Amino acid sequence: MENLHSAVETLMHGANTMFILMGAIMVLAMHAGFAFLEVGTVRQKNQVNALSKIISDFAISGLAYFFIGYWIAYGVTFFQGAEALTDQNGYSLVKFFFLMTFAAAIPAIISGGIAERARFAPQLVASLLIVGFIYPFFEGLVWNGNMGFQGWLEASFGAPFHDFAGSVVVHAVGGWLALGAVLMLGARRGRYRDGHVVAMPPSNIPFLALGAWILTIGWFGFNVMSAQTIDGISGLVAVNSLMAMVGGTLAALLVGRFDPGFLHNGPLAGLVAVCAGSDIMHPIGALATGAIAGGLFVWTFILTQNKLKIDDVLGVWPLHGLCGVWGGVAAGIFGAQALGGLGGVSLASQVVGSLAGAAFALAGGVLVYGVIKATVGIRLNEEDEFMGADLAIHKIGSVSDD
Repeated sequence: MENLHSAVETLMHGANTMFILMGAIMVLAMHAGFAFLEVGTVRQKNQVNALSKIISDFAISGLAYFFIGYWIAYGVTFFQGAEALTDQNGYSLVKFFFLMTFAAAIPAIISGGIAERARFAPQLVASLLIVGFIYPFFEGLVWNGNMGFQGWLEASFGAPFHDFAGSVVVHAVGGWLALGAVLMLGARRGRYRDGHVVAMPPSNIPFLALGAWILTIGWFGFNVMSAQTIDGISGLVAVNSLMAMVGGTLAALLVGRFDPGFLHNGPLAGLVAVCAGSDIMHPIGALATGAIAGGLFVWTFILTQNKLKIDDVLGVWPLHGLCGVWGGVAAGIFGAQALGGLGGVSLASQVVGSLAGAAFALAGGVLVYGVIKATVGIRLNEEDEFMGADLAIHKIGSVSDD
């Protein structure tokens, strides 16, 4: 019996390690989606820069999170022998890998907002600071109970802040950090003239659609594998993610009047919003959450660009920032037993936690990009911006006529 128990335990450790490794690989693949979504949205003279930013930011994020961020969030370091690290089939290492792909999504989100006019090296510095210090601080508050934040919410409102897969911790934080960066950078030259918006249409709709599809598929690893162990896996999370994606797509199709840019961002809006409550909502609640997010994205993107004159190129603040906050609140609404959910959530805690994440991230974005702007500068000069970041920074275009 002792040998049988040992064998079963080894099997479970191995299964858990494989489970979360597959999740890490799926979320890693999402970064290709971030890259092609940006490549398809920006003008052709900035496509190489978009690709280069995403992979470089990922590498910087890996270093920052391994040496600093993971320790801040969870109090765990890897400064020990490899023999200790392989305990339980190396599960602790793969868990880090999985959560690092989440952390690296933050600079990828920001990249889309500041596209076409940001300097390359200062953006890498910003990514290091954000993934090393800003993001993991809030991540630790919510997902590790640091500094008593969750305990205070539970004592005050009856339940802690619930964010199963990161509507707020990842997406809202990334979107509100991006808003701070965009405000510090300013609009692209020529975007607004005499009070009017000058159209700068996407360069490649097929690439934009490819990026959206890669993100959508990878998102099922993002959400379902957030259980982190095989015994925690739930088909409810998968179906809720599916229904939110469908709701977001159809809402963006209708509200966006068949615009392909809105259409392909619609499923992403729905998936952003459902992350928080995907483990506790009824599928119909997830459908409603996604549909509201899809419409919210289209409406706020137009408002941001045309009325507020905020030049957020990919609309990452509406998509991740606002839909992420909505997702945090929606978990408190549709997660309630009265609306078919599993319960165990407090709407007040969801509102407070969501707003806290947004405020913290906006302040962090203004601080990081404001300091870099005041010291080394964050923006391309006028000539380089006109030429395009591809030739100005990377000395090569995305296509060749030869």
